Amino acid sequence: MGWLDPATLLPLVAALAVAGALIGFLAGIFGIGGGAISVPVFYEVFQTLGHPPEVAMPLAVGTSLAVIVPTSIQSSRGHFRRGTVDMDLLRLWALPVLVGVLLGAVIARYARPEVFQLVFVAVAAVNATKLLAGGSGWRLRDSLPSRAALRLYGGGVGLVSALMGIGGGAVSNLILTLHNVPIHRAVSTSAGVGVLIAIPGTLGYMMAGWGRTDLPADAIGFVSLATFALTIPTSLLTTRFGVALAHRLSRQHLERAFGLFLAAVCLRFLWAILAG
Repeated sequence: MGWLDPATLLPLVAALAVAGALIGFLAGIFGIGGGAISVPVFYEVFQTLGHPPEVAMPLAVGTSLAVIVPTSIQSSRGHFRRGTVDMDLLRLWALPVLVGVLLGAVIARYARPEVFQLVFVAVAAVNATKLLAGGSGWRLRDSLPSRAALRLYGGGVGLVSALMGIGGGAVSNLILTLHNVPIHRAVSTSAGVGVLIAIPGTLGYMMAGWGRTDLPADAIGFVSLATFALTIPTSLLTTRFGVALAHRLSRQHLERAFGLFLAAVCLRFLWAILAG
C-alpha cells in the first residue's frame, strides 16, 4: 500500500490538510509547534500506508519536527515584529536546547513512547491547572533564575520536545510563567524556542533513520517528504491568523484558551496510554 493507492490517497490528503491548518493556527496563537496534533495524525497516516508501529512512531515524530520548522519561523517572526520575543533568553538557550534535542533524538529510537507521553501529561496537566485556576500564586519565583539554571531549563526543554515531536512551547511556557513572565511574552518567546528545537530535531531524526530499508521511498531518514509537502501549505496559511488573534486576546482569555488546549492534549495522551 502506498501514496498512489486511490482508496487511501484522498482521505489522507484531506486529513493532512486539516492537520496542517490546525498546526499553523496553534503555532501562531500559543507559540507552540502543534506536535500534539501532527504526531498522532502522522502516526495514523503511516500505519494506514502499511508501516508497523516501530517505524510509524519515529517517522511521525521526525516529520512533525520538520513541519514545525517553517511554522515556528513564521510564528516567531510575527511575534518579533510586535516586540514581545525575549531574544536574550533565546540566545542563552540556543546551545543547551541543541544538546537536549540531539540527546532526545538518540533516546527516542530505543525508549517506549508511553514513558514520554506520561512526562508530557505531567507537565501539561500542571500548566493547564495553573492557567485555568488563574494561578497568580503559582510561581517558583518573581523573576527568571540564574543563567546556569536557565541553561539547565533549556536542555530539558530540548530533550522533552525531541522525544515528543513537539516544538517545546508547552514546556517553555510553563517554565516562563512559573517565573512571572507575562503570558504574551512567554507565548512569543516560545515561538522562537520552536525554531531552536525543530531544525536540529529534524536533522537528528534524519540521521537516526538514515540507511534503513523499511522506510517509505519518499523519506529521508525518519522524515517523510510527501507528508511534509502536503501539510505545509495550510499550516503557513493559518499561522498569521493565530499570531493576530494572540495579540487581540486579553491576558486572562489567552491563559484560559491555552489551559483548555493543554487539558485536551492531556486527555488525548492518557487515552492513548490506556488504549495501548
